[in-house]
Amino acid sequence: MNRIILGKTNREVSTISLGTWSYGGINTSGKVSVGWSGQDDQDSRAALLRAWEVGINHWDTADVYGDGHSEAIIGSVWDTIPRKDIFLATKVGWKKGPYEHYYHPDQMRNQVEASLRNLRTDVIDLYYFHHCRFGDETEYLDDALEMMLRFREEGKILFIGLSDWDQAKIMEVIDRINPDVVQPYRNVMDDNYADSPLKNWIEEHNAGVCFFSPLKHGLLTGKYTKPVVFPKGDYRSHVDAFRDPEIIRKMRENRKLLADRFGDHPQPVLHGLIDALLTDAPTGCVLLGQRNIKQVEAAATLGHALSPEDAAWVRSLYEM
Repeated sequence: MNRIILGKTNREVSTISLGTWSYGGINTSGKVSVGWSGQDDQDSRAALLRAWEVGINHWDTADVYGDGHSEAIIGSVWDTIPRKDIFLATKVGWKKGPYEHYYHPDQMRNQVEASLRNLRTDVIDLYYFHHCRFGDETEYLDDALEMMLRFREEGKILFIGLSDWDQAKIMEVIDRINPDVVQPYRNVMDDNYADSPLKNWIEEHNAGVCFFSPLKHGLLTGKYTKPVVFPKGDYRSHVDAFRDPEIIRKMRENRKLLADRFGDHPQPVLHGLIDALLTDAPTGCVLLGQRNIKQVEAAATLGHALSPEDAAWVRSLYEM
């Protein structure tokens, strides 16, 4: 597995890193589906073990993935896998508890302690603000950042991260937070990173960058032959593209084109979709969901950036 230095963390991590959102299983937040269906805990544990064996050493989770279930699955493997071998990231910010907003200091304290218990670890390597909702006038940011810095002083976390689906929201607060690592949404269909202020900031500040949802929840692989409806509790039930027959057809067509172009690679479709994201990200990695051993072994073949020409060609396929 290819590795990079994750920016100013100075930690060496696998360019293809392990996203464990699905390990939380089906879940809802109020009436909103926020989990994944069809995941088996045995598959999750087996995937973690195989990831360690093939050198995928950066694992990403969050306190709300299954209300801590994803974290607990990770915490259950340290009798087999040395904790020191894994660069471990989790997040805070999507559980309000009894408070009026997401980043109340007392709730952040509750959540970091819960994450440490679930993960069965003394320290979290990378702790993210899970989103940038710090109030209408960012009035909650200073207190939230003070808590993050306090967690670091106490030795509960090592590095501070910042995540959001919207790069513009990240840019509104990035200078005040000065994160070690940024986690933005990016895939070859939804990609405004290449010429963005965020990319410039990351390069100027030697920050690490970790791209999430690189396959648009699996849609881009072209594995779906017809529109699909996911059950309640599965986040994908909110993604309209899964129900659009024209998009499904286009993804199938692109799958064939990728297979032809990169036919000498053991995973030609994934190679095109994932490795295109590394072309312009020398301090970056891709958080790829790997739900079982087969998916881990596929991921282990990836992680080498495409040429600029190949990356541009891949992106051209997904201009909708």
